[in-house]
Amino acid sequence: MQGATRDRGRLGNWLALFVLAGIALALLPLHDDRWWIAAPPTARGWLAVLVAVAYVGATAGILWRARRTARTRQAADAASEASAGDSDWLVLHASQTGYAEELAARTAAALRSAGQRARLRGLAQVDLAMLAAAQRVLIIASTTGEGDPPDPALAFVRDVMQRAAALPGLQYAVLALGDRSYRQYCGFGHQLERWLRAAGASPLFDLVEVDNGDTAALRHWQHHLGVAADATGLPDWSPVEYQAWTLAGRAELNPGSIGASVYEVRLAPRAGAPPSWRAGDIAEVGPRQPPAKVAALLAALDLDPTAEVHASATAGTADATGTTGTADTTSVADLLSRSHLPEPADVAGLDAAALAALLQPLPHREYSIASIPAEGDMRLLLRRMLRADGTPGVGSGWLCDHAAIGGPVALRIRTNRNFRGPDTTRPLLLIGNGTGIAGLRAHLAERIAAGTQRNWLLFGERHADRDFHFGEEIAAWLEAGDLAHLDLAFSRASNGAAPVLPAGALEDGRADVHDGYVQHALQAQAARLRAWVDEGAAVYVCGSLRGMAPGVDGVLREVIGSAGVDAMLADGRYRRDVY
Repeated sequence: MQGATRDRGRLGNWLALFVLAGIALALLPLHDDRWWIAAPPTARGWLAVLVAVAYVGATAGILWRARRTARTRQAADAASEASAGDSDWLVLHASQTGYAEELAARTAAALRSAGQRARLRGLAQVDLAMLAAAQRVLIIASTTGEGDPPDPALAFVRDVMQRAAALPGLQYAVLALGDRSYRQYCGFGHQLERWLRAAGASPLFDLVEVDNGDTAALRHWQHHLGVAADATGLPDWSPVEYQAWTLAGRAELNPGSIGASVYEVRLAPRAGAPPSWRAGDIAEVGPRQPPAKVAALLAALDLDPTAEVHASATAGTADATGTTGTADTTSVADLLSRSHLPEPADVAGLDAAALAALLQPLPHREYSIASIPAEGDMRLLLRRMLRADGTPGVGSGWLCDHAAIGGPVALRIRTNRNFRGPDTTRPLLLIGNGTGIAGLRAHLAERIAAGTQRNWLLFGERHADRDFHFGEEIAAWLEAGDLAHLDLAFSRASNGAAPVLPAGALEDGRADVHDGYVQHALQAQAARLRAWVDEGAAVYVCGSLRGMAPGVDGVLREVIGSAGVDAMLADGRYRRDVY
């Protein structure tokens, strides 16, 4: 498409030159001595000739370079198309003003910086064959008017989306740009997502909506991108303006589990009125390096930890974490703690200022909030992730191992309207596994505080006796009638151990315990599921995108029907926060 446009542009340029030359020749008979009061000096005539020659030469040079660039681009495009299946990622954009294309270019550049192979294309350049040959596709799509595709995407809609498609091997994600003031908010992005699902493609993560370039939503896209690409160190596109919080408490919830350790972390705001948030919102945390690693690097470089350096690369984090210094300066030790640490050999001999100029800030980490403001502290639930060498990851290592109790934590609350709860008069089915119980617990706490008891929780983990996170609170809610029903699914044998539940809860049908996974428990409760959905219940899913989320989606479509599930998606009754 764009190659044809370039060819037409070159032809137009030559035609314009021929027309102008013809006009000049037609006017030549008018230019005789009778038109001139005095003939121009000979020198000026030669100067005019030189200017004309220079102009023609410059024009010819521009056209020659444009033609050479076009040939090079066409050759590159042809080579790229010939190896359509060789790239790890295909990054597509559908842009009306150029903003979606800019974000797509940033996305592709981020993947390449992480050692991934990524091709960048306009949506109009793509056909079904290219999509079928791709492994993973990322689409950044804007919406115009009331849910309409941008002009450059019209050909794709007409020629590709109107045909039956089968893309069972494709993994995808969609970044939808829009304006929340319009009724069909991010409409074209949702249209693309529904088409890909219908074609059998699998989501890498759920669609991300961006309201008027919201930087927090774009950071959310970057977070998911880093997880999907196994490159969680990708830098944030925009700095996070953290607030000051204090680590009030920390406890391991599952000692002895065969899974990775799960910690509950409690955070308190520093001073003043406590910040407000809603169930479903996200905590963005600014992690730090282990103090011992920072000290070892400074010792190896023979640098004074207190030496002041410019902190512009991570502006806004110094005050939020309680460090000293002005808004523009901080200590080199503090800056190192908030940055990717270089190898000592790569920075040997540099002074503190030169070292600071090379540092790249650590990106934020995202965690579902497990509590509501009325409960006081903010509660997070996170799994302690370990690298191949056994050392903890930067984010979970900071909160689970290195941050001192009573010490500072940099945190920002991100509003997540896509996972806000439904009207409290509507029944709610909450489904999740692992640390996904964090977001579900917040919804339960919020609804119970509002006096709503039509709540059904379905939760799965490994061991009944070690991995029933928040088990005592959930059992108390069941006993008080704040939970209408509780289903628990455990995938590993627990040597006869059972979760602690209120007396008689299993016998009187208030609770059921299942062997296997969450989706198996949901299938076993097909009749109850159908009845709740018929009653108007909303379904919220939180937890693992691998296995659990697609398994649950499959059961929902089997029991309710794909048309029913799609209708629930359209009216917001089916929402997911999966990772």
